[in-house]
Amino acid sequence: MSASQTSDVPTILVKIFGKDRPGITAGLFDTLAAYSVDVVDIEQVVTRGRIVLCALVTKPEVGGEGELRATVHSWAESLKLQAEIISGTGDNRPRGSGRSHVTVLGNPLTSESTAAIAARITAIGGNIDRIFRLAKYPVTAVEFAVSGAETEALRTSLALAAKHIGVDVAVVSAGLHRRAQRLVVMDVDSTLIQDEVIELFAAHAGCEDKVAAVTEQAMRGELDFEQSLHARVALLAGLDASVVDKVRAEVRLTPGARTLIRTLKRLGYQVGVVSGGFTQVTDDLRERLGLDFAAANTLEIEDGKLTGRVTGEIVDRAGKARLLRRFAAEAGVPLAQTVAIGDGANDLDMLNAAGLGVAFCAKPVVREAAHTAVNVPFLDAVLYLLGITREEVEAADLA
Repeated sequence: MSASQTSDVPTILVKIFGKDRPGITAGLFDTLAAYSVDVVDIEQVVTRGRIVLCALVTKPEVGGEGELRATVHSWAESLKLQAEIISGTGDNRPRGSGRSHVTVLGNPLTSESTAAIAARITAIGGNIDRIFRLAKYPVTAVEFAVSGAETEALRTSLALAAKHIGVDVAVVSAGLHRRAQRLVVMDVDSTLIQDEVIELFAAHAGCEDKVAAVTEQAMRGELDFEQSLHARVALLAGLDASVVDKVRAEVRLTPGARTLIRTLKRLGYQVGVVSGGFTQVTDDLRERLGLDFAAANTLEIEDGKLTGRVTGEIVDRAGKARLLRRFAAEAGVPLAQTVAIGDGANDLDMLNAAGLGVAFCAKPVVREAAHTAVNVPFLDAVLYLLGITREEVEAADLA
């Protein structure tokens, strides 16, 4: 009898508990094979060296259920394992509609926060079908497979809960498209790198404080970006062009940035950056990190000096979203299968246009508007939102 025909026939659930060792799974199914049972479902978990192995099988065609029970118990006792055998009917109950992946990041992840997330899922009618760990460092990341609740409702509910309990929560719809996201585009200043590039230039011009104050207002959405850009760049007039090399050397990548990009590239993703900063830096980053796309504003240089002006198309809030669409078209990737990462108000259009918008260590206005937020200062934590485990990252590094 095939597993597909077990919806209304007797089945047996065999549960094995104990200290893990090689050969347990093979041993159990060798034991069951003598009774000509079909396998309906299997689940195995190993935590801190302890195994929980569940096998749902059809009733025996050879021998009887009592004999099967006695044989399995005898086998388990010989290995100092415990066995529980439960008779029933059919397979697992069908999962509810509206399936989602809920990723929770904690540093640390406490029992209280886990309880709060689980309770909120239940409160809106969701059922937790499975939980497993994605990573234990640099943050603890776990994923809940949830059914029975619509993704958007789940995202809204858990976003509110996350603010109060101090964890990051991402909710994405289940399905093949999650693994098919093939373009990631990120902001540069305070996202890919720890610095604000214009402030690095300003430090060489002796006007760092003035530029920093305008930058902060622009990132909070209090000033028009293009106007603030022109005002800040004007303060750089007269700087020697040799300062470009000095600024490039001063740029500090965000922790986890190299790991994020290296892992995405090995998985076949295309990766780009869009910046309200300057091509004099983003072009260098593109070459150093092997990026597929890069776009930014360009500082005008004449006679070996910065003129205090920018040339070409301005990359502002609307421009970033426009570039995301352009990169997606060039990469042959549907917009729904793109990921955008940013921290400031001028990233909002891009975050909202992407299939998944991630606010990274972002300003409050951005965290509230994005699909999800990552507040731990490790850029590679974004990998967990894509369902990529730490073990997969480390395996890719060894390949």
